[in-house]
Amino acid sequence: MISLFDLFKIGIGPSSSHTVGPMRAARRFIAHLNPTLPVARLRVTLYGSLAWTASGHATDKAVILGLAGEAPESVNPDAADDIVHQIGIDRRLFVHGHPVAFDPAFDIVLDRETIPPIHPNTLQFEALAGDGMVVDTARFCSVGGGFIVPEDATKQASYAQPDMPLDFTSGTELLDRTCQSGLTVAGVVLANESALRPQTEIAVYLDLIIETMMACVERGLVQHGTLPGRIKVRRRAAALHERLTERARLNQRPPHEAMDWVSLFAIAVNEENAAGGRVVTAPTNGAAGVIPAVLRYYRDFCPDASRAGMHDFLLTAAAVGGLFKLNASISGAEVGCQGEVGVASSMAAAGLAAALGATPLQIENAAEIGMEHHLGMTCDPVAGLVQIPCIERNAFGAVKAINAASLAMHGDGAHHVSLDQVIRTMAETGRDMNHRYKETALGGLAVNFPEC
Repeated sequence: MISLFDLFKIGIGPSSSHTVGPMRAARRFIAHLNPTLPVARLRVTLYGSLAWTASGHATDKAVILGLAGEAPESVNPDAADDIVHQIGIDRRLFVHGHPVAFDPAFDIVLDRETIPPIHPNTLQFEALAGDGMVVDTARFCSVGGGFIVPEDATKQASYAQPDMPLDFTSGTELLDRTCQSGLTVAGVVLANESALRPQTEIAVYLDLIIETMMACVERGLVQHGTLPGRIKVRRRAAALHERLTERARLNQRPPHEAMDWVSLFAIAVNEENAAGGRVVTAPTNGAAGVIPAVLRYYRDFCPDASRAGMHDFLLTAAAVGGLFKLNASISGAEVGCQGEVGVASSMAAAGLAAALGATPLQIENAAEIGMEHHLGMTCDPVAGLVQIPCIERNAFGAVKAINAASLAMHGDGAHHVSLDQVIRTMAETGRDMNHRYKETALGGLAVNFPEC
C-alpha cells in the first residue's frame, strides 16, 4: 500500500511530475553533494517530456528553486519568481555556504533528442570542478505525482511499507481485507497508516490536506487577470463565481446548479495551479482540481456531510490512487491524461461513495466507472502549459466522478468489469499510446490550436 502521506503532497503548480518532482530531485542532489568536492559549477540536463515542456511546466524554475534549497511544500509561491530572477542575475548559487557558478540560460540543457532509457521524465545533475571535470553526477526519474526515483533504481523501486496489518496490492485484495476485518475501505487504510504513525498525526495531516484544498479553492475564486504563458489565458473562476452567486441571490436555481458549482471549484483550483500557486497533488498537479471539487461538493451540497466523512473520503481515495500508482502509472508523460485526470476521477468517485455510506463493493464499482470512461485520454497541453485543455478537463473529471459514485450506489456492487481489469487496461493503453500524446506538446490540441 502506498501511504496517503506520499500520495497527497502539498506543493506548488503547475505540474507534479514537471515541477514538484524536479524541485525535489534538485534539492536532494544538493543535499547529498559531498561538501569536500571542488565544485565550481553546476549543470542540469532535462530529457524527454521534461525538455519539451520545460518552460510551460516551469521545470526550469523548479530546478533552480531546488538547487537553491527550496522544497515544494514550504517554498513561498509569492517569492519563488524573485528567487529565480535573482539567481539569473547573479549567475551563481550557494552550495553548502560556498558560491558556485550557475547560469540558468546555459547550465539548464534541454536535450530533446536523446531518448531516456527508463522513463520519459528524466533529469541529470552534474557538479563540475574549475577545469570542467565532472566530480559528481546523479540522474533521477520523475515518475508522476511528485515521486522521484534515482534512474538506476527505478526498476527496483518499491512502495512497500513495513508491518502493514492489512496490506493490499490490488482491488481484489482490498475487498478481501474489508471482508476479513469487517472494516470499511477507509478503515483498512487507516489501520495500515496507524502501523506507521499515531492516529492523531494521521488526523492532523488529513485536516491539513482538507484545509489546503479548500484554501486553494477560495483563493482561486477571487483571483482575476491572465495566467502565465504566451497564449494569455484569462482567469474565469472569479467571474463565474460572481455570476453563480448572483443567480443564487435571485433564487434562479436550475436543476444542474450543483454541477455548475463543482465545475467552478475545479476551475478555481487549476487556475491556481497554472499560476504556480499552492496546491495538493491529488494524485498530480495537472489533476489537482478534481478531488477538491468533489470534496467541496460533498461538504456544501450533501446534507449529512461531516469532517469524519471528509476523512473517509480521502482515506478511500488514497487506497484507489495507490493501486493505480502501484500497478499502472499516474504520469501523463508515461500514460497520458488518463493517468492524471482519469485516476483523480476514479479516486474522487470512490471517496465520495465512501463518504456517502457506500459498501466496499459499491466503492470499488465507483472507482472502476470513474476510470473506465477516461480510458485513452491523451495529454496534449497547448504551448506546453497546464492550461488548455487541462483546466476544463478537471471540471469534467469532477462531474464524472460524482456521476460514477451515483451510478455505483444505485446498484448493489455487482458489475462485469473490475477495478483491477480497468487499471490493467489503462496501463496497456498508455503503453500503446503514441509518445506525441503523452505530455510532449507535440500532438493533439497542442499542434492544432491556431496560436501554435
